[in-house]
Amino acid sequence: MSKLDEFLAGERLDDVVFYLSDAYLDDDSRLRNVGTETDDGVRLILDGETGRSAFEAGTGTGAMEFAKTAMGAEGTIDRALDGGECPFAEENPDADHDVRFVFAFAEAQNEEVGGLYAEGDVVHAYAHCTCGESYSHKWIVGDRDGDGD
Repeated sequence: MSKLDEFLAGERLDDVVFYLSDAYLDDDSRLRNVGTETDDGVRLILDGETGRSAFEAGTGTGAMEFAKTAMGAEGTIDRALDGGECPFAEENPDADHDVRFVFAFAEAQNEEVGGLYAEGDVVHAYAHCTCGESYSHKWIVGDRDGDGD
């Protein structure tokens, strides 16, 4: 089982996933040496603190500040955490809508909070699009559709 599969299965709750597209990441970036190359970029799965630092180094933005900004719009982020569907594509059809970067973490089930969190561990994913907008998507670990709600 890959690190990504383990993360998506809720087995790496202390880790974060960070993806940068090739269009956003420099060819000689150090992140390419520590991450896994994908078809269109690099995915890193790191312990929480290291991952948040790598995210900030790679994007110039703090991970949690980015997440707070992205929570304002719900979109769809691919299960592989390296792509998605920008919710702003319809209102801005002339712009490109490719994922520039993604940050994701999983939160353990918490029945006291209720709602989605009472149903199981929850994956929180946040994406930044080439159109300049950011969006979020969350789902219950094991939810094959990734719909969340």
